[in-house]
Amino acid sequence: MLDSLRKAAGTWVAKLLLLLLVGSFAVWGISGQLVTGMGGNSVIVAGGTEVSATDYRLAYDRQLSVMSQQFGTRITRDQATALGIDNQVLAQLVAGAVLDEQARKLGLGVSRDRVAALTVEDPAFQGPDGRFDRNQFDYVLRQVGMRPEDYLTNREQVAVRQQIVEAVSDGLTAPDAFFRALALYEGEDRTVDFVVLPSSLVEPIEDPSADVLAKWFEDRKANYGAPEYRKISYVKLEPEDIADESAITDDQVAKDYEASKARYTTAETRRIEQLVFASEEAAQAAADSLKAGSTFDQVVAAEGKSMGDVQMGALTKDKVPDPAVAEAAFKLQANEVSPIIKGSFGPMLVRVTEITPETVKSLDDVKTEIRKALALAEANRILLDVHDSYEDARAGGDSLQDAATKLNLKVTTIDAIDRTAQRPDGTIVDDIPESAALLAAAFESEANVENDPINIGSNGFVFFEVEGITPARERMLDEVREKVVADWKVAEVAARLGAKATELEKRLKDGATLDTIAAELKLEKQTKRGLKRQADDADFGRTGVAAAFGVPEKGVGLTPAPTDGGQILFQVSEVFEPAGADASTLPEQTRTSLSQGLADDLLDQLVARLQAEYDVEVDQGAIQRALSF
Repeated sequence: MLDSLRKAAGTWVAKLLLLLLVGSFAVWGISGQLVTGMGGNSVIVAGGTEVSATDYRLAYDRQLSVMSQQFGTRITRDQATALGIDNQVLAQLVAGAVLDEQARKLGLGVSRDRVAALTVEDPAFQGPDGRFDRNQFDYVLRQVGMRPEDYLTNREQVAVRQQIVEAVSDGLTAPDAFFRALALYEGEDRTVDFVVLPSSLVEPIEDPSADVLAKWFEDRKANYGAPEYRKISYVKLEPEDIADESAITDDQVAKDYEASKARYTTAETRRIEQLVFASEEAAQAAADSLKAGSTFDQVVAAEGKSMGDVQMGALTKDKVPDPAVAEAAFKLQANEVSPIIKGSFGPMLVRVTEITPETVKSLDDVKTEIRKALALAEANRILLDVHDSYEDARAGGDSLQDAATKLNLKVTTIDAIDRTAQRPDGTIVDDIPESAALLAAAFESEANVENDPINIGSNGFVFFEVEGITPARERMLDEVREKVVADWKVAEVAARLGAKATELEKRLKDGATLDTIAAELKLEKQTKRGLKRQADDADFGRTGVAAAFGVPEKGVGLTPAPTDGGQILFQVSEVFEPAGADASTLPEQTRTSLSQGLADDLLDQLVARLQAEYDVEVDQGAIQRALSF
């Protein structure tokens, strides 16, 4: 639970709850004497320190609120019990009680001024200016259902407990020797020699005898049972299912065409070149050169530019970024050069090298498309009316087939399908609308009853009915003999290959070399260098890497190949420690986490020792009474 609270501690409410409920320590188990029916209003007694039923209920409700936020829904009492929230709260309160008792014995305390200072310093209560805000303080406490006086009392308890906690764990870090050992462990790499033993070493496998197959099948009969099948009929209702193109008149099509002609128009495009000059004088000199017989290409070259520098591409008028260029370019003939234009970047000359005229699709070209679109639009408009008409027909006693026929809807029937959308022959029915939801509902339904429709997106429905149920049953061997034989052979290959691999592993351990074994089997000995402990290696996989790091240098092992069902026989030939491994090579987050874990272990031991010393008593009856009000 502490982990959940820590994850939730990004919000100020959760931070406050974490502070008040558990302070800085972990969740401990409960030891000591368990007393039922102690009497009075105390849930926990630890020496001279008591925890009241009211305190237990407040802690329980706050923890329930935190967990509800984590799950995104209000947790019920039964769910809380299943999650162990009652025991978690009790463990926290016991830990707090024994620390309070130890503080009482030691005479520890904290002044009200210090409590006030701690409250003012709490970021949860600070306003936008970074200073304590009384309105924020009141708001936060209302959110967790706590009175200011209760907060201050609890804050004082936490401050006192913190004195004990800090005495045990403040500044505690794991030793450098531990960090170095971890750095050596994580940074180590290995060189591994290996031979992949393929299944072909033991194949082909002969068919099993009748007795062997029968016994193998009998031991695994449940794997070959026939699942429950259902016969399902359904009616899909989407706009395309009721669109009636024949109801759209030629006049409607023509009117839509005229109203939407721009949609069918491809604007004129022109391939434009523009040459920008540094001054009006330079532009005029170029224009004069053109009049004297120079070509546009020569003028471009004279300006020290290539033809690629002046290309704008093929553009429609509205896509030309400079309005002055657009206006001029769309008045030119092909290969005509414009007069000097005052463009956005200075004086320029423009040439159009290619003109693609505007085209407009004719009504005949697009009438089929328009008719379909109009029919779909009308279908969208009346879809809910058709839905209601179908429901009315069913309510009036019509069958699914009859209701669908009246509305010109198609009925689709699947004679037999299981929960995974497979037919009895193993093929998949892959064209069912909303397949997962429909099958889940169909397998919850009784036969021959009307069901609520399944939604298709935001504008569609599937009406369905279960017309028959074929219960699950055991199959006889003759029904699945071919599959059983195939499965037996797969298992037999694995068993025989495993036995052979074990035999080869023993030979390797007894002194044979991988080179010798590979040569005998006509296989290749391979070498994997730089293998890291946490690698997901393509040849070994994670399991194989773990096996390779599970033996010492020169150690031998076997591991399943990650693909193809083979076995890998390997030997670790070299082990390399990382150079310069020490605490500094570990991430700071890792070092902090390990040190915190060490501190938590010490606190665990402290609380366990205090629980034994102060003979903790827990009244389960008081707990039940606390939860009942």
